[in-house]
Amino acid sequence: MTNTQKKDESGNQEEILTNRQGHPITDNQNTRTVGDRGPTVLENYNFLEKITHFDRERIPERVVHARGAGAHGFFEAYGKVGDEPVSKYTRAKLFQEPGKITPMFVRFSTVIHGGHSPETLRDPRGFATKFYTEDGNWDLVGNNLKIFFIRDPIKFPDLVHAFKPDPVTNRQDPNRIFDFISHTPEAMHMITWLFSPWGIPASYRFMEGSGVNTYKWVNSDGVGHLVKYFWRPKQGVKCLTQAQAEEIQAKNFNHATEDLYDAIEKGDYPEWEFCVQIMSDGEHPELDFDPLDPTKIWPPDRFPLLPVGRMVLDKNPVNYFAEVEQAAFGTGVLVDGLDFSDDKLLQGRTFSYSDTQRYRVGPNYLQLPINQPKTPIATNQRDGQMTYRVDGVDAGENPHVNYEPSSLGGLKEAPKSGKPHTPYVQGPVIGQKISRTNDYQQAGERYRTFEDWERDDLILNLTTQLKQCSPHIQQRMVEHFTQCDPEYGRRVREGLEQK
Repeated sequence: MTNTQKKDESGNQEEILTNRQGHPITDNQNTRTVGDRGPTVLENYNFLEKITHFDRERIPERVVHARGAGAHGFFEAYGKVGDEPVSKYTRAKLFQEPGKITPMFVRFSTVIHGGHSPETLRDPRGFATKFYTEDGNWDLVGNNLKIFFIRDPIKFPDLVHAFKPDPVTNRQDPNRIFDFISHTPEAMHMITWLFSPWGIPASYRFMEGSGVNTYKWVNSDGVGHLVKYFWRPKQGVKCLTQAQAEEIQAKNFNHATEDLYDAIEKGDYPEWEFCVQIMSDGEHPELDFDPLDPTKIWPPDRFPLLPVGRMVLDKNPVNYFAEVEQAAFGTGVLVDGLDFSDDKLLQGRTFSYSDTQRYRVGPNYLQLPINQPKTPIATNQRDGQMTYRVDGVDAGENPHVNYEPSSLGGLKEAPKSGKPHTPYVQGPVIGQKISRTNDYQQAGERYRTFEDWERDDLILNLTTQLKQCSPHIQQRMVEHFTQCDPEYGRRVREGLEQK
């Protein structure tokens, strides 16, 4: 027996997971972080190897979010956050003045399936926004369901692989999906959302958006606050049952793209209000969950959604490929006054997203008009595949000097706009999940919040898929749902028992 094999409980030979260097993987659940809450450390070799390979699994289509639609528009700031001056919490310039306009581009998408898949499939919807601010681009990349399946980025390739088609049969397989989910209790909240009618938005115009992860706002004194972002459609929220989705899919698999494009062409411009939830920076031991956990919602009765502006989409793309397909977003694209939290999933996404764009579109993807900031660009970066301009020449930089510091006419560092935010970090570097997981409570609360027809649709959708799964997977899922809510688990079990 080799060192990558062992016997399982039944005495059968079991392969041991390794990385491509042949090193056995002893922990495939947690990235290495400072303490159990983070931040992550750069020497996460197994994570970096895993995620960089995953970023390059498809050419040239996106690995995820391949099916999408987009539009141009603008953001108008209210100058306040709720009833308070926004400057109390952030120095980001785009929010400061009432009526200040910032141009935007938005891309909506499904997640798992390919570029020409139906837009009626049960799948989270991507909600990616690019603000062309006076300080450069800000990308806010989230989804329509407020939360996510996992909390550690090392699990992202596993999650997507489980939901993607079987690598042998090329068919999406509920047995694979729920095999993974049944071993991932933190996903119960997202599964409850996804298999309810909320899992199929009626169209992009009637869809909420969320940044999902926890970020920070930083004011001019360098004080940081935890923040979550939300888009609320002024057209209202509309979703589809499985039966309604199938009826539409039988006639039109482009219905959401068509709806968005036609509405804008007619001048019926969709609009969203942009809101934030704010929490003081810290661990908040008074809560029964960790505020950095992306599988959780901050209770709006304790942390209300505060309006900060509105977004209007008023222009369709001139060319789909040049604008929508080549649009590239990244969670690390922040402007001054916005910052990262120690959210592990956010930190993993911040590396992965921009790495994916450099691979998918190319190292000079930011030279494309759809991705290029509206502000002057001056860097010391040079060359690379498909380059067609030299950063900094337009700013009067000496073309012979592509380094810093220099006294020969090179670029200079920009002055600081406020005190830096300097969070204090201390702790052992470990691979460990957060201490307050509380995987079932919010899933149960979500189930009890649903109206009767939403619960009926949820149970029907789950049991229809789970009936295709092995009995031991069904049993694990019933146990999880029961811990969320006894009625929830009972109804799924009874649904599985029906022929």
